[in-house]
Formats: sequence, C-alpha cells, structure tokens
Amino acid sequence: MIVEKVYRSVAKTTSWRIFATLDTVIISYFITGNWVMATSIGAIEVATKIVLYYAHERVWNRISFGRITTKP
Repeated sequence: MIVEKVYRSVAKTTSWRIFATLDTVIISYFITGNWVMATSIGAIEVATKIVLYYAHERVWNRISFGRITTKP
C-alpha cells in the first residue's frame, strides 16, 4: 500500500503555490498594468489556494481511483 505523508503534501502544496502565484501575478500585471494591484491579487490568491490545494490533495489520497497496490 502506498501512503503519502502529510509533509509531502505540504511540500508539494508550497512548491506549486510559488509557481502558480507567480503566474497569477504576471497575468494580473498584464491585465491591470499595475504591479501593486498584481501583487495584491497574488497575495490574496496564495492565501486561499494553499488551503484549498492541501484539502484537495488530502481528499485525493483517500480515493483509490487510478492507483494499484503492489506487493513488496
């Protein structure tokens, strides 16, 4: 059985949020033309989506869809 540890989910969540938030800030800048507004949007987005992604990841760890169990 494969079990993903909580700290792995936290590490994946953090690394993904860094890349995704940079993407949001850049897109927001191109839309608004304002770095202050773009980073404000990115800050709000990172705060909410870290929690949402972590919860999403932990739920998927409980779902067997697409997983196989191998014997050691």
